[in-house]
Amino acid sequence: MVLNIKMLFLLLLMIIFADQAQSQIPKRVREYGVRIGVLSTGKYNAITDVAGVTVGHTTLIKGDQVRTGVTAILPHTTNIFQQKVPAAVYVGNGFGKLAGTTQVQELGNLETPIVLTNTLNVATAMNAVVGYTLQQPGNEEVQSVNAVVGETNDGYLNDIRGRHVTETHVLQAIQEAKGGAVQEGNVGAGTGTVCFGFKGGIGTSSRVLPQNVGGYTVGVLVQTNFGGVLQVDGVPVGEELNQYYMNQRIKDSADGSCMIVVATDAPVDARNLERMAKRAMMGLAKTGGIASNGSGDYVIAFSSNPDLRIPYSTKDKTQAAPILRNDEMSPLFMAVIEATEEAIINSLFMAETMQGKENRTVEALPVNKVTKLLKKHHALKP
Repeated sequence: MVLNIKMLFLLLLMIIFADQAQSQIPKRVREYGVRIGVLSTGKYNAITDVAGVTVGHTTLIKGDQVRTGVTAILPHTTNIFQQKVPAAVYVGNGFGKLAGTTQVQELGNLETPIVLTNTLNVATAMNAVVGYTLQQPGNEEVQSVNAVVGETNDGYLNDIRGRHVTETHVLQAIQEAKGGAVQEGNVGAGTGTVCFGFKGGIGTSSRVLPQNVGGYTVGVLVQTNFGGVLQVDGVPVGEELNQYYMNQRIKDSADGSCMIVVATDAPVDARNLERMAKRAMMGLAKTGGIASNGSGDYVIAFSSNPDLRIPYSTKDKTQAAPILRNDEMSPLFMAVIEATEEAIINSLFMAETMQGKENRTVEALPVNKVTKLLKKHHALKP
């Protein structure tokens, strides 16, 4: 009898600890019953739902000072320099260091992976991307490479002046890029970021259009490191939690940055990709971001559609490709807005409390409190 009581007691403890461990595992916002927008998501609800797109991370957590990393996004898995893709850049607020913008704007194409990291390691990442491109088979005669590298400043939690990201770390992220589910939260370039006063990070989401408007896929990946007044699917979470910019009771800055990468398989040229990129800022605004004076809010948009690829070298004087008409763009605009909003919220839900430089701690979004607020405001959907 005593033995049975002990066994029951141990079993009870195991159940309790198992429940606690389960509750501590980060879950994406959709897993709580929140359905942002009205469009359907792709299989993985990630930027990798766009055919050919891959993502890789290198995460650096060392000692009590280093909290940073690299995230790489590849538009397709072949030689990007030889088969460039249509692309565009939109600047929501330009307090940032997005390298490679002018050539993308001028020529309307992208010829390298997109790399995200921290502010003071942009140059390192550029060197790595240039080296990666030059060593690829077929690029032996290449003498100019436009590396596209974005950043946010993770200096609150990370020893950013130490510039701990190396070229090897960048190459690792590129080489390990893959399709399928994408890691989110405290990974890659989002390892040390802060968003709305809570732990930010990497987030992603996707939308698939109905077949009657093309059936195209739009995917978004974000690196969140900015502030404002947080809203989750319209619910005033920041206000309810008393954590928001301009709150007189706390010290909270809206400065920071948000890097947004938009991908689609739709046959969209650079001009309409820029129009899509503009809509990503509307998605950011729906989360409560304000694109503050000290924020670098950039959007890079590209099409992975194989029919639109731009060969580096060809004897042809012209290039013919099917291009989506202006009148067909509105569904894609809506998809960008919804996917950007959800990607940002995912970055918060998937991030975990982190301690870093100078023993500073940034708490994770209190998901239990947030879900109660969502229930209160009837935001949860079956």
